[in-house]
Amino acid sequence: MGGYAVMLKARQNLFRNISKKIRSKAVMTALGSLPRERFVPSESRHLAYQDIPLPIGENQTISQPFIVAMMTEALELHGNERVLEVGTGSGYQAAVLSLLMPRGHLITVERVAHLKEKAKALLAELGYQNVTVELAGSTLGAPKHGPFDAIIVTAASPQIPDSLVSQLEIGGRLVIPVGTRENQELMRVLRTNEGISVRWLGHCRFVPLIGNEAFPEQ
Repeated sequence: MGGYAVMLKARQNLFRNISKKIRSKAVMTALGSLPRERFVPSESRHLAYQDIPLPIGENQTISQPFIVAMMTEALELHGNERVLEVGTGSGYQAAVLSLLMPRGHLITVERVAHLKEKAKALLAELGYQNVTVELAGSTLGAPKHGPFDAIIVTAASPQIPDSLVSQLEIGGRLVIPVGTRENQELMRVLRTNEGISVRWLGHCRFVPLIGNEAFPEQ
């Protein structure tokens, strides 16, 4: 069996398995239309449709496809939102979000300049026009672009950052991994008039979020 046929079979198996746990057809359609192999280094492309995270350089990773699907589903997007992603990485999660909000706009910020430029170029090449990629500043998130209907954080935080909650609209959703550097729980935070409500989505493991209200750089 040739390389393309092997990848196609792995792709079919991956999405069939994820669809057993993810109810949103829109999320599954977005995942199924993306060439994940374009978002990983060439030496890892044969693993693009394994349900595992993969290194992308700079001590960062592209997330496990199931986790991408679960986090995306938890945002409950309808297509016209203003969304913030903290941690652009490869740009894969941004591409998924772009497809789910054709009438909306995504702001995505990345602290590693090389990864930011690479993701920005790839997203533009692939035609995702409703995405703005920026270098992360000293303040967590992108307050100058807020408030947001939804925020997704693709790095682990030791706490739910107050600064990100404050960048949400009332009724806005924040999906973020919270815990130690080694182990986290994925949380869905809803901002309400009274404060926040939190729902736990399950165990996960992400690279650490660095900066104010997060982990110090080692």
